Amino acid sequence: MVIKQKRIERMLKVTCNKEGIEKASKIINQGGIVVFPTDTVYGIGCDPYNKDSVRKIYEIKSRKISKPFPVLVYSKDIAERIAFFDEFTKKIVERFWPGPLTIILKLTDENLKESLNITDKIAIRVPNHKCTLKLLKKCNFLVGTSANISGHSSFTNPDECFNNFRKYDVFVDGGIITSKSESTIIEIENEEIRIIREGSLSHEEILEL
Repeated sequence: MVIKQKRIERMLKVTCNKEGIEKASKIINQGGIVVFPTDTVYGIGCDPYNKDSVRKIYEIKSRKISKPFPVLVYSKDIAERIAFFDEFTKKIVERFWPGPLTIILKLTDENLKESLNITDKIAIRVPNHKCTLKLLKKCNFLVGTSANISGHSSFTNPDECFNNFRKYDVFVDGGIITSKSESTIIEIENEEIRIIREGSLSHEEILEL
């Protein structure tokens, strides 16, 4: 009789140092999935241009394909490669980026439409976390969604995240994250700010601009 052994998931865990960032960025460029710290919660991401990798994150999170992922970028200059910024939006990001503010913008990169399953808009953020920025400096862009099963709480403790969230390729340990909540999501139309999701930044804080 042949006894089938249960497959053991072996995920690489690295420290947020030069060597760890090098390993993580290499895996991302090869189509892998990475869990990493941000200034709000632990996130999960991949190369946003890799359709298969994006689909795998949907599967890992048990997330509906109709809910598009946001993208993390290294800087506003990088973000301008894929989205349009008017002068009012530039003032907003100059104040709140890097930081916990995600902005829905007009997409200008046609290649992302298919891989991210989006049409004319994309949600973008520059996170205020040294580890994430080091990773983004290598990759420029990352799908950046919370590392959790959809509908469940996000993780700020690396041990809890690593022990309870599975099926990705590499975990970048950046220590415990201290934040109020996830990022605030806004959309700007005719210089009017609409709150899609209130998070670490309140509506009042944003309007103080």
